[in-house]
Amino acid sequence: MAKTFTDLTRHALNGPTMGTRWSALFHAPSGFDARPVHTAMAAAVAQVDDQMSTWTPTSALMRLNAAAPDQWIAIPPPLMTVLEAALIIGRASNGAFDIAIGDAVTAWGFGPTQANPTAIRMALGHARPTAHDALDLDPAHGLARKRAPLTLDLSGIAKGYGVDRLADVARSFGLNALVAIDGELRALGTQPDGTPWTVAVERPDHTTRAAQSILTLSDAAIATSGDYRHWVTVGDKRLSHTMDPAKGGPLTTSPASVTVITDTCMLADAWATALMVLGSTKGAEMARRHNLTALFLDRDGDQFRETRVGALFNTQPETA
Repeated sequence: MAKTFTDLTRHALNGPTMGTRWSALFHAPSGFDARPVHTAMAAAVAQVDDQMSTWTPTSALMRLNAAAPDQWIAIPPPLMTVLEAALIIGRASNGAFDIAIGDAVTAWGFGPTQANPTAIRMALGHARPTAHDALDLDPAHGLARKRAPLTLDLSGIAKGYGVDRLADVARSFGLNALVAIDGELRALGTQPDGTPWTVAVERPDHTTRAAQSILTLSDAAIATSGDYRHWVTVGDKRLSHTMDPAKGGPLTTSPASVTVITDTCMLADAWATALMVLGSTKGAEMARRHNLTALFLDRDGDQFRETRVGALFNTQPETA
């Protein structure tokens, strides 16, 4: 007799990674041993962190950052995958997404060190080249080189890639699952009863955690970039951790949050950052140009004004 969804056991796995936590939700037949899944998922995200962290001096990314211009550096395939995607989105977004902002991230205190006023002045006044103009990749030989001094930071894309790695592990075990790192999620298949997975877009309010919108996903990824969880305070202003690549400092005018839904979490993560930088009007235009599904939330007093782009929203539940 075939198993029904009522015969399945719910599993909720989680663990630490990238300064936050990863999680996975799935259902499996009674007696299924979830320990190998947990071990494989923990190893997958640990590899991403080991290769792409700016907090670990020995990471592959930091070795590339430390290399002199024009020196070819061997890099592992996962890092190559993320760098290739970052450069593609950098070009497609006209530089709104740019991983060559590591100096600004560190200067403003969003990296492993405290904010440094001297470094902030240098970052603000520094005309840096974009990564897609000054970073060469040789995927066939696993090599990368900088053609100018660059400090790369993958905080706008690495978590999304980590979610995709969690999804790869789930798929290798034949599981439908909802996997996540922080606010980045990916849904594989459907729930046991055939319904899509339900996810919440968080209300961009640093004082509470509540749902702004409820979405349903199947075989899709979602990522959100916002100004309400990580910031620095300068005078009476709270500045977002999202950097404006053109300025070398935090965004000063931007949506409260941008959520993107697309095929992979790596792409959703990077595009959410790019659209956050562009703002609701230009960002919506960019989203339509690249056939992205995006939700922009702008503050309007105590409420939030929504801009929805993409046909998917025509079938989604109403705002909570």
